[in-house]
Amino acid sequence: MSQPPFPLPFQENEPSIEFAAEDVDFALKDEKAAVEWLQNIIEQEGCMLHLLNFIFCSDEYLHRLNVEYLDHDTLTDIITFPYDEPPTIHGDIFISVDRVNDNAADFKVSFEQELKRVMAHGVLHLCGYGDKTQAEKKLMRSKEDGAMRLSPILL
Repeated sequence: MSQPPFPLPFQENEPSIEFAAEDVDFALKDEKAAVEWLQNIIEQEGCMLHLLNFIFCSDEYLHRLNVEYLDHDTLTDIITFPYDEPPTIHGDIFISVDRVNDNAADFKVSFEQELKRVMAHGVLHLCGYGDKTQAEKKLMRSKEDGAMRLSPILL
């Protein structure tokens, strides 16, 4: 497996959350609100922000990453690449807007609600939470629900 093509460069000593899009025309409606909400999740979990990149992309783009870097030949809504250990938050989170849209329809929630849940899920992975076992999945879902309650604003 290859090393991911990231992290994106940044200025040292400037903790930040950045947003980008690859092969899709997508932007959050309110990046400032998203940054505040994500920082609140990180702080609530007792972690410290270094650099966090969200890269929004298509199913095809994320599938290529999943095959190339994780050796998984499946579609997914999110892939998180950590570059440090908790409590330091330093990583890239790739999100398929196609998959989020399909999942929102399947779960009968808005695209924005599902996007927030997926974004929180990625941050929680960087905070040290897993989702491989049933117990981990239950805790992750509880943490996602708590993160969703931190901000009523739709992104």
